[in-house]
Amino acid sequence: MKIIVLGTGSWGTALAQVLADNGHEAVLWGISDEEIDDINQNHHNSKYFETPISEKLRATKDLGEARDADVILAAVPTMALESVLTKAAEQVSKPVIVINVAKGFHPVTHERLSEVIKKIMPEDKTKAVVSLIGPSHAEEVILRLMTAINAVSDNTEAAETVQKLFSNDYFRVYRNDDVIGAEVGVALKNVIAIASGILEGIGQGDNARAALMTRGLAEMTRFGTALGGREETYLGLDGVGDLIVTCTSRHSRNFMAGYQIGREGAEKFFAENKKTVEGIFACRVVYEEARKRGIEMPITEQIYSVLYEGKTPKDAARALMARELKPETSDVYSSNH
Repeated sequence: MKIIVLGTGSWGTALAQVLADNGHEAVLWGISDEEIDDINQNHHNSKYFETPISEKLRATKDLGEARDADVILAAVPTMALESVLTKAAEQVSKPVIVINVAKGFHPVTHERLSEVIKKIMPEDKTKAVVSLIGPSHAEEVILRLMTAINAVSDNTEAAETVQKLFSNDYFRVYRNDDVIGAEVGVALKNVIAIASGILEGIGQGDNARAALMTRGLAEMTRFGTALGGREETYLGLDGVGDLIVTCTSRHSRNFMAGYQIGREGAEKFFAENKKTVEGIFACRVVYEEARKRGIEMPITEQIYSVLYEGKTPKDAARALMARELKPETSDVYSSNH
């Protein structure tokens, strides 16, 4: 099969290499001449990786490559998804499976990304939309280290196709049809990862981060089920799995953003940061939706106050510790926990 990968970033490159390893034609589309030349001429993507990449990969600035593609894999930041995919849709000449790997929400409408894609792609050009999401770092996938993630879709046949496209001896793909639960989980865990980084940045230890991740999982589950997701999803790869990897690794942009904010404050971070940190945008969406729906989200609320209201990281941590004492409960749906 021919797959055009929109985006020459780290995750798009790593997934393209998985496809190439599996014998498929993977073409990376990007806008950076430097990255495209590096891939085509040097078999590297030196901006992101030190290791060489598969010589089978090629890159282009020509979206016309989408005309005869069987699959479009969108690996661009959430903020760019709408504009890039709209242009790609104009080139598509036959129905395709659209795979999304970004994690977040539409910044204005607050829609999940699969909803955004279904609005962008004409029905006569779309077989199905599948989200390929779960606990994974591009830095490890490019080295062919073992990874397991989910193909999430309400179209079982398309999810099975994506499973077969990517699965091999180092990359295993499961299926999940809880589209709402999975998409909410992988977006909200980025907010918790920022909080985890902040804790390390202000000098807290493993005890604090273990508590944060546990209560963060409860918060994710409470929010996701309120939106229509299933509880069991949050005990899987798109819940606790993605939460663990993002909250504990320095490969995570969200964790590292939180770490820098914890050490130096949000104002300095925003002044100097040049990377896309999805959790910053997701935090605002989740905060606003939670308030509208009456869902109590104490961790999200404190991270929002740090990012958008000038609260210091230490004050935010103290506020969480000073909340009303109560029993730990399995009732994650309750709005007063």
